[in-house]
Amino acid sequence: MTQTTLAVHEPSPERMRRALSSFASGVTVVAGLDADGPAGFACQSFASVSLTPPLVLFCADHGGRTWPRIRATGRFSVNVLAEDQTDLCGRFGSSRGRKFDDLGWTTSAWGTPSLPDVLCRVHAEVASVHVEGDHDVVIGRVLALETPRTGRPLVFYRGRFGVDGDGAVVPPDLFGWNEHWR
Repeated sequence: MTQTTLAVHEPSPERMRRALSSFASGVTVVAGLDADGPAGFACQSFASVSLTPPLVLFCADHGGRTWPRIRATGRFSVNVLAEDQTDLCGRFGSSRGRKFDDLGWTTSAWGTPSLPDVLCRVHAEVASVHVEGDHDVVIGRVLALETPRTGRPLVFYRGRFGVDGDGAVVPPDLFGWNEHWR
């Protein structure tokens, strides 16, 4: 039997982005509220971790400006976007502009921002943070859940919204691509 040795090379960030775009993901906005007001960012890396105890996770660029503000408060909301909310994704996926201006958001009973008309809101507190590469993996203990409406989720796949190929192409500055891909 002949054994072949393969050269192993770490993939470039562009290769990672291209290859992993094959995995469709939902789109959320992670938000918090501190003394300077609300802060939030678009986030694709969100998942349920455990039902008992109720835990979720998301990943945040630990070099960004928004996540440190949210982390300092100890609480956050995850707002799951519906397929008709690409405007919210654009607002929170860009580093430009005032994200909460003229949005009609409210403060939840847990002191976290609640965005309007989302499919689901998860209100949580930071349970632990693990530094991995250029991101923090945040584990949150769920305090409450809200499901304000039903509908189809906003899905991101191969650089577009939707999985059928007819979705809008996402400009390169969304999801923090001008800083780091989330």
